[in-house]
Amino acid sequence: MKAVILAGGLGTRLSEETATRPKPMVEIGGRPILWHIMKSYSQHGINDFVICLGYKGYIIKEYFANYFLHMSDVTMHIADNRMEIHRRTAEPWTVTLVDTGDHSMTGGRLKRVRHHLEGEEMFALTYGDGVSDVNFTAQIAFHQAHGKRATVTAVRPDKRFGYLALNGHQVTAFEEKPDNEGGWINGGFFVLSPSVLDEVEDDETVWERGPLERLALEGELQAFVHDGFWQAMDTLRDKTNLEALWASGRAPWKTW
Repeated sequence: MKAVILAGGLGTRLSEETATRPKPMVEIGGRPILWHIMKSYSQHGINDFVICLGYKGYIIKEYFANYFLHMSDVTMHIADNRMEIHRRTAEPWTVTLVDTGDHSMTGGRLKRVRHHLEGEEMFALTYGDGVSDVNFTAQIAFHQAHGKRATVTAVRPDKRFGYLALNGHQVTAFEEKPDNEGGWINGGFFVLSPSVLDEVEDDETVWERGPLERLALEGELQAFVHDGFWQAMDTLRDKTNLEALWASGRAPWKTW
């Protein structure tokens, strides 16, 4: 099973950090938040990733191209241009990095990687700027059991995110960033049938609007209710809070 991670946005609300790098490369505890997300998936046996690049995507490419340099101690033999790696740190990951355009919307980015999902019965999708202790194994089992085309993780933080109207696990309406207080919201961390990509028209399609709204109205969107930890990194305050949790040694999303 593959996990698609949307990593191409500008991150304008975190401009102090994103002026020189893409938002998924902003670090928590000395590691990009993208790395934390991938470690969480890997803990549940998902090690095949498709990363949708956009703004400063070359920085993400360079990070994975030089992963051993970032994660290991090395000796450089300058005379013969040779590198010796010590304390080798590796992950069982396959990472496909796809340029999905600097200005594509979330749906457009997803549609652009469709050919990398051929033959998949289902795939995971998330954003490259949030961490959680979602049990992906249980979520996948839930998705397979209900038989619908899409599963979204429902969480309860503040009112900045897309509102979900729930009837049990059935999502009866999806409204992106309404003016509501409380309630269940779109926490990302989707499990999807590849057929949902038929709902995406072009690069201008916003995944959270037309496609998810239609899936909800058609009864094809189910909610995996998550009462545990979930935090998006949208502002410098969010980053500071996540850094403090990591420094405490009790980061809730660190399940590996």
